Amino acid sequence: MPMIDVYATQGTFADKHALAQSLAAAVMRWEQVPDLALFRDNTAAFVHDLPADSIANVAGESNYVRVQVLTPAGVLDRDKQLGVVKELTEIVAAAGADPTLTQRTWVLLTESPEGGWGVAGHANTGADLAQSARAELAANAQPPA
Repeated sequence: MPMIDVYATQGTFADKHALAQSLAAAVMRWEQVPDLALFRDNTAAFVHDLPADSIANVAGESNYVRVQVLTPAGVLDRDKQLGVVKELTEIVAAAGADPTLTQRTWVLLTESPEGGWGVAGHANTGADLAQSARAELAANAQPPA
């Protein structure tokens, strides 16, 4: 159930909505969670357009993209970390129609502390999220009345 924030200068991406949806879908795949409404509805990306003068590296260049991925603690092992960073970088470069953007995209993986994943007004633990997923799976398995 990641939250993804993308920061780039205005005009970097022609279709921010498609970018957000692609990034959210990719991280959900890498998390390897079941295709449940709980996860689909609570995995999202936010694309933030910034003025060019609000981003700079040491040389003063502002053509960088920062992707911050926040996940519950422990959901991305090392293989998943490597895969999600690579795929998100590729998605960003494709969305920016600039293959060289892969060299200027920073992907930062951050974990929320246990109990720090708030959904529907409740600070969830990993066990809470797992229980919600099990309940949805069970409800989906019930035959229609």
